[in-house]
Amino acid sequence: MSIKQNISTVLLMMWHSFFLSRPRRFGKSLFLSALKAYWEGKKELFSGLAIEKLEEGNADAWNPHPVFYFDFNGENYSETSVENVLVKHLKRWEELYDINDNSESLGERFQNLLIKVKQKTGMRCVVLVDEYDKPLLDMADDQELQEKYKNTFKGFFSNLKSCNEYIRFVFITGVTKFNKVSIFSDLNQLKDISLSEDFSDICGITEKELRDNFAPEIAAMADKHHISKEECLVKLKQQYDGYRYHQNGSCLYNPFSLINAFSDKEFGAYWFETGTPSFLMKQIRENNFDVRKFSDKTIYANERTLKDYTGDSLDFIPLLYQSGYLTIAEYDARRRRYTLALPNEEVKYAFYESLMPVYVPSARPGSGLDIFTLEDKIENGDLDAVRDFFTALFARIPYSSADTTFEHYFQTVIYLVFTLLGQFTECELHTFSGRIDCIVQTSGFIYLFEFKRDESADSALKQINDNKYALPFASDSRKLYKIGVSFDSDKRVLADWKVEE
Repeated sequence: MSIKQNISTVLLMMWHSFFLSRPRRFGKSLFLSALKAYWEGKKELFSGLAIEKLEEGNADAWNPHPVFYFDFNGENYSETSVENVLVKHLKRWEELYDINDNSESLGERFQNLLIKVKQKTGMRCVVLVDEYDKPLLDMADDQELQEKYKNTFKGFFSNLKSCNEYIRFVFITGVTKFNKVSIFSDLNQLKDISLSEDFSDICGITEKELRDNFAPEIAAMADKHHISKEECLVKLKQQYDGYRYHQNGSCLYNPFSLINAFSDKEFGAYWFETGTPSFLMKQIRENNFDVRKFSDKTIYANERTLKDYTGDSLDFIPLLYQSGYLTIAEYDARRRRYTLALPNEEVKYAFYESLMPVYVPSARPGSGLDIFTLEDKIENGDLDAVRDFFTALFARIPYSSADTTFEHYFQTVIYLVFTLLGQFTECELHTFSGRIDCIVQTSGFIYLFEFKRDESADSALKQINDNKYALPFASDSRKLYKIGVSFDSDKRVLADWKVEE
C-alpha cells in the first residue's frame, strides 16, 4: 500500500487530522500500519517506494515520533467493554514512558499521556485509531450499550482538540461515520477524505495495480482453471471489482478477496465470510424494502447521506454503502445525486444468500427448500418437483407482522430464489415485445416463467403467448417450457401452476 504521489504539501500543512471510511477487509489496517512505520521513522521499510523520493530534501522526514495506535479490532464487545480496551492501551503506553497516572477519567489519563510524552521526547505525538466504530456496530442491536460506548468515545477523544499543541498527526478509520459521535462533532479540524477524489484509491487495488503486480498469480490461476489470462481477468473483475469512492475515481478490487482468491486459486466468496450485521438484514425485511433496487440502479443518495450515519435512523442505505454492500455506480452532476448498486458478484450473491433465511428461515441447506435442491430439479427438467418446491417454500414463509404484506414477501422471495440460481437465470428480462418475469436456461431446458398474484395461471400463460416471449428461442434445440404460476394473497399459497411446451 503506497501513499498517493499527488498529495499536495499545501494540503498537509492545512490539515493534520484525517478520517477515512472504507468497508471492512479493505486495507485500512494495513494502511495505518504503514503510517505507523512512517511516523516511527522506519525509513528502511519504504525503500524504493514513492514516499522515499517525495521526502528527499525534507529535513523533518523520518524523525521518530511517539505513536499511539488504538486498535478496536479483534475484540468481542459483548464480552468486553470499550473502557477495558482503552485501559489496556493506556497502561501499556504509561509503562513504556514510565508515567504514573491515577486519574479516574480515561480522557484525562490520555490527555496527560500526550502532554508528558511530548515533554519527555520533545516530539509531538501521533494518534492512529483503527476501526473506531467496531464496538458501535457490534452492539447495533443493543441501543443502550451502543449509547454508552458513544459517550465513552465522547469523553475520551474529545481531548484531542484541547491537546492540539501536543499532537502532530491524527488518522482515524472506520466502516461508518456516526455523525452523533463527538470524535466528529468536537474535532472540527478533522478532514473527512472518504469521498475525496485525491484519496479515492488510497485503499483497494486498481485494475492497473492488478495487472502490474499480480501477473504470476493470474497466470497460475488461469492455468488451474484451463482458461486464458484474459478470461481469468474477466472473471476476477466480475467477482471482486466494482468498488468506487468518487464519481471520477477508479473502480477498485477488494484486496482481501483478491489475495485469498490467488492463494486458493479459486473464484470464491471470501469477504462476506467475515461477518454480516444481522440487524441490517432484519431492517431490510421490516421496512418492506424492494430488494430488486439493489441491482437495478434505483437507489439514490446525496453526499451527506453517504458520509454520515446517525446510528438511530431507519435509513440503512448509508450503512450499506459505508459497509461495502453498495457502491457508487453513477453520478448526476446536475442533481448532485449518486446512484448506488451492488459492486460485484461476490457481494451480490452472498448478500442475497444472507437475505433468504431472513424471509424464509427454513430455506437452509439440506432442508429441501434450498437453492441447491431447486438447481437439481431445474437441471433435470422435473417440473412437478419444481412446482412442489415453490408450494412448500411459500407454505413455510412466516407472516408474523400485520404490517407486512404478502405482496412484499411474494416479490422478494421470487426474486431472491431466481437470482440465487445465478448463471441459469435472467430476472425481469426485457424482450422486443415486453418484459417476462424470469427466464431460466440450462444445458437441456429453457423455462419461461410468468408469475401472477390473485390472477389465474391461464392469464400468465396468455401473457407469455401474446407477447411472444418464446420467439427468441425458436431455433434453439433445447426443450422449452412456458410456465404460468398464480399466488393467492388471502391464503398466501401457490394457488395454480400450468405448463405448456
